[in-house]
Amino acid sequence: MPKTPQKSPTFVDIFAGCGGLSYGLMAAGWDGLFAIERDANAFSSLNENLIRQEAAKKFSWPKWLPKTPHGIDEVLDSHRESLLALRNKVDLLAGGPPCQGFSSAGRRIANDPRNHLTSSYLEFVALVRPKIVLIENVKGIAIDFDDEESADGKVNYAKKIIQALSVEYNVSAEVLDTSTFGVPQKRKRFFIIGFRKDTSFLSKEMPFTVIERLRLGFLASKGLSVPVAAKSAISDLEVARNGMRQSTESAGFQEIAYKGPLTSYQRLMNVGIGKNVTDTRLARHKVEIKSRFEKIIQLCHADGRLNVSLSPELRASFGLKKCAIRVLDPDAPSPTITSMPDDLIHYRESRTLTVRENARLQSFPDSFVFKGKYTTGGDRRKKEVPRFTQVANAVPPLIAEAIGRALIVYLRPAEVTTSVSAPRKASQYSRGAAAVEV
Repeated sequence: MPKTPQKSPTFVDIFAGCGGLSYGLMAAGWDGLFAIERDANAFSSLNENLIRQEAAKKFSWPKWLPKTPHGIDEVLDSHRESLLALRNKVDLLAGGPPCQGFSSAGRRIANDPRNHLTSSYLEFVALVRPKIVLIENVKGIAIDFDDEESADGKVNYAKKIIQALSVEYNVSAEVLDTSTFGVPQKRKRFFIIGFRKDTSFLSKEMPFTVIERLRLGFLASKGLSVPVAAKSAISDLEVARNGMRQSTESAGFQEIAYKGPLTSYQRLMNVGIGKNVTDTRLARHKVEIKSRFEKIIQLCHADGRLNVSLSPELRASFGLKKCAIRVLDPDAPSPTITSMPDDLIHYRESRTLTVRENARLQSFPDSFVFKGKYTTGGDRRKKEVPRFTQVANAVPPLIAEAIGRALIVYLRPAEVTTSVSAPRKASQYSRGAAAVEV
């Protein structure tokens, strides 16, 4: 008698951005119900890749929620009854509140309005009561802010989230380095995983133990060994190899005339796409800027200053005010990708990286197409999420898929080797973040 196909576990993605986390979860076998993203640019990318009818991977999407940009507070206010109908029926609630207010690369303002979206996330959890909660954010979320309004003058958003979740969930948290999961980027991110206490799961192992136990098998399934160097990720996109042509979507710009992948990582990212790679538009650097970049590249290679910010002396010698600029090391994973296109100079060519090159360093497949503006500036940077920012803010799909595979262990009997029990309660988190009692 043939076996009945197992029903895919379900998830909802909050603060979905362009869809890196959702894409990885779907690749791991999860069924996405819907996603919430307020920015029109990011939602346009989300729709193109994971919502529209023709998408290879796509959300089921309920009739009650229009396929348009939404903020989480808007959904909570306008669709509360529909959310209540999902109560106890969603397997996983995923996502991470906007990280800019927490990032050590930013100003770390305690009362940044984006920080308080964590309360909206927790309200959503309380309303829907998913079996599992997955939150991703920058390491800075676990560092104390100065806060004059609190009793001790400090506020720690990671502690607040963990303490709030711990009423109904067994919670554990760790900082994970994405480069150990095949992402060609030294990107360390803070993950929180909670299992609802009144629910029986099919493993009693701690979630981060399962993630690590399955990691090497995951890499083997992808044909990857770690770390993946930047050159292995983007060497096939060098202008010197491919040449240039007029941009197919931006008048007055040139783009890389892509010829095809060279390395195993590039072939993995390029499956089914071939030469039809998008988002290769090149920046229009002035002659003097290209000359400056060329000299900086030469000096950084000579002095071994790759993947690190330029020294104050070197910046001064070029009349640079920008502090974060660095040259990519071809033989190591890249530093953390940021939303500023000129933060990183190519390891060989006198230019900044394209959206596609940044996407490769984030492990987005070449089939993933980005939509909306390329860049923005001024006050709009707090309001708009153009393509470079979409890539920078995303959860890398490879680590999302690895985590997704591990979490399925708790829900699918065929993939479990341990006895049925709720995961043990975690008492602290470690690996680069201060311990927090829960």
